[in-house]
Amino acid sequence: MRKARAFFLILALGLGFVFGPTLSFLHAQEQEEQEKEEEPGYDEGEIPFEPDWDGYMPDLYSKGDQTITISLGTIFPTVFFNNGTPVDHNFSPPVGGALSLAYTHFLGAHLYLGGEISFNFNNTLAKNTVYLVPIGLRAGYQFVLRRFEFPLTMTVGVAPQRYLNLGYIGFFMKGGASAFFRFNPDWSFGLNVDWGWYPQWPQENKQPVPEKNMDANIIGLTISARYHF
Repeated sequence: MRKARAFFLILALGLGFVFGPTLSFLHAQEQEEQEKEEEPGYDEGEIPFEPDWDGYMPDLYSKGDQTITISLGTIFPTVFFNNGTPVDHNFSPPVGGALSLAYTHFLGAHLYLGGEISFNFNNTLAKNTVYLVPIGLRAGYQFVLRRFEFPLTMTVGVAPQRYLNLGYIGFFMKGGASAFFRFNPDWSFGLNVDWGWYPQWPQENKQPVPEKNMDANIIGLTISARYHF
């Protein structure tokens, strides 16, 4: 009988020695997991980090949002009309440059109004330079797809022009499309393509001279940086 009691005592001590640390370890692990679940914002397999802006908002803009855009690129003439007759220039048009600054005020999530001023120059076949400074009001509609933004813009205004010692101030109209990537809440970067109409309807002694009328169509291709505030 004493031998049986001694045997069961030794067996109990052995089981406690083997399974005791394991049970303690499991208990500690369960306690740690319970503490993690109680921590706010923690999910297993993810870093408990909350970004300031994830860039995937359905309506990225609201009434009163504003942007300032600076653009730089090239322009080149396409089709010219002299008093309604196409000019057969039979040459590849020389390429010029364009620099512009634009302001935009959003009326809602998509519609916007603003203004724009540009400095354009274009070389001629005679190796002279035509300078244009278009100043206009702009309006448009913008589509938003996640972090990509696609503004469609129409601009109208006046365009002072200078060629050698000749000057002219005329009307201009320009339509364009852009594609921007919203890099962060403050900045987006993109590409622009526009088609501008720059008519010249000169007068002599305050009288129209139709035979000197010229309608220039100019394409612009620029890159832009846009600041949001």
